[in-house]
Amino acid sequence: MKGIDHWINLWGSNGDKHGDHERPDLRLKVSNLSRETVIAGCVEVADRGPKRRKGLLGREGLSAEEGLWILPCEAVHTFGMQFSIDLIYLDRNNRVKKVRTDVPPFRLSACLSAHSVLELAPGTISRTQTRPGDRIEFSAVDLYSDHE
Repeated sequence: MKGIDHWINLWGSNGDKHGDHERPDLRLKVSNLSRETVIAGCVEVADRGPKRRKGLLGREGLSAEEGLWILPCEAVHTFGMQFSIDLIYLDRNNRVKKVRTDVPPFRLSACLSAHSVLELAPGTISRTQTRPGDRIEFSAVDLYSDHE
């Protein structure tokens, strides 16, 4: 199973030792291997600086195919957001630790045993039947294909 380090190494780095400069967006397909379902086809990675701080703020919503993978991360908030989200907390081996459905704006959510969290469109967890213990896989997405 490929983790974030694998994808970042393939993707490359801009050489910024502080991680505060933007680099090209990495997008991944997220699959639930245990349920044989695709969770989202175009998930952005927020693993440093500005992207982690901004998260989904300023967006009006997510399509069923979109999401944000924040790592490392044990807790998220929806303060200032305009829409609800589903959350999937993962351990270091990309096993589901906890799920939260339809988390509305102005809430906090945490899973202290998690290493990362997927922020997804509401209804994603129900559609994919994702549950604690499921195995999640990330795979590369062609940045030049149409994801809408």
